[in-house]
Amino acid sequence: MSMERTFYVVELLGLFFVILFAIGVVVVLVLFIIDRSQTGDAVRRNYPVIGRFRHLFSELGEFFRQYFFAMDREELPFNRAQREWIGRSGEGKGNTIAFGSTRNLTIPGTPIFVNDPFPPLDDEFSKSEPLLIGPTARTPFMAPSFFNISGMSYGAISKPAVQALSRGAKEAGIWMNTGEGGVSPFHLEGGCDLVFQIGTAKFGVRDADGGLSDEKLRAVAAHDTVRMFELKIAQGAKPGKGGILPGEKVTEEIARIRGLEVGQDGISPNRHKDISNFDEMLDVVARIRDVTGKPVGVKTVVGAEDAMRTFFETIARRGHAFAPDFITIDGGEGGTGAAPMPLIDLVGMSIRDALPLVVNLRDEHGLKDRVRIVASGKLVNPGDIAWALAAGADFITSARGFMFSLGCIQALKCNKNTCPTGITTHDPRLQKGLVARSKYKRVARYAKTIIKEVETISHSVGVSEPRLLRRRHVRLVLANGRSRPMNEIFPSYNSSTSS
Repeated sequence: MSMERTFYVVELLGLFFVILFAIGVVVVLVLFIIDRSQTGDAVRRNYPVIGRFRHLFSELGEFFRQYFFAMDREELPFNRAQREWIGRSGEGKGNTIAFGSTRNLTIPGTPIFVNDPFPPLDDEFSKSEPLLIGPTARTPFMAPSFFNISGMSYGAISKPAVQALSRGAKEAGIWMNTGEGGVSPFHLEGGCDLVFQIGTAKFGVRDADGGLSDEKLRAVAAHDTVRMFELKIAQGAKPGKGGILPGEKVTEEIARIRGLEVGQDGISPNRHKDISNFDEMLDVVARIRDVTGKPVGVKTVVGAEDAMRTFFETIARRGHAFAPDFITIDGGEGGTGAAPMPLIDLVGMSIRDALPLVVNLRDEHGLKDRVRIVASGKLVNPGDIAWALAAGADFITSARGFMFSLGCIQALKCNKNTCPTGITTHDPRLQKGLVARSKYKRVARYAKTIIKEVETISHSVGVSEPRLLRRRHVRLVLANGRSRPMNEIFPSYNSSTSS
């Protein structure tokens, strides 16, 4: 290259950087004027331009804590150890670890299972038997698995997510709850057992006035794979608060399924308009069961013992014919796509307190074989499931555990349309990342691994299968670091036979 050409290139580069610098100066000046003039943000007004970095670092803080700074057991709502266990299960990898536990066993409430000195031999183990739900319904349901998929509606989660969950549930032999958004073709195409959830807006089974339609109930029940109906009274993450699906998410397909207009906000009232007491709730339960011929349960959150006692006293007064076939207890730690922070943080009894309470009330009123108890709320690992069975649950359902099996990275973007894994977004570009034909295998493997490892725990405490776990098989860590048997802290109603 000639000397003249070299000088020419250097001059162009110099001119380029001068222009770039000038643009930078202009941008900074404009931002300075904007920040100094605005009155909404005190930091930016007092520290123009530089103050903007505070917001940037606040946004990035969540990312850096998750990947660089938080220890394996520190994060909330789910820590890295929990998520990675689910990830390895979904991938079919071994879940053995080396050296020792990273779990802090001195945290109050931590369950410690009581190992038997002479556990059953390998040939003395047995699998959990299917359990009957709805003995008085025209079409009872013999539920094959104690671990199942909790409610996640089409709308809250994406089409490929529903497809993968449906196919995975079929392969694993577990049920899938539709959530309150109605049953979609993507729920049905997998061929799994379905629980149709009826929320306060009655999407999918509502008439023109928003009431319950017997005709639409029959149409849903006509699907052989719809095994049960669940009347949602309350949700753990937001008791007393209805949901909303923004109108921009209500596509033609979702509108058709939910019974809405395209672009209309899908608003769920904070309670069922036709249910203002327990008698009215039992009337609706009996009506749905009579119309559909299938088992009907209720999903609720426990706030206090008095209300639940009144509930069971109402069942006893009305008779077994009006009893729900199952009760899903959602803990206050339950999750959702979006809810106000005060409700997520402060309202509703934890599943750790609520489950033993409700089981005792059911047994006290002689309903053990009539009403099944389903536990829900942040139960995602084998120890959680085994604890719930020992506390008296007949079934356990999980939503977020199965989201992790699909590839959820806990980006905490569920309330936006920007989920990076395609699970809770309707953006076609982002949905491409979730390929149902491969992800469903992860769903099935996660469910099967949970069941297998809960069986391992049950064998270690000396029983042949998980539903034989009792409260005496678990010790709970107290505030002083010592532990006590769970049957002493939460005595069973008939402690001589069932604790």
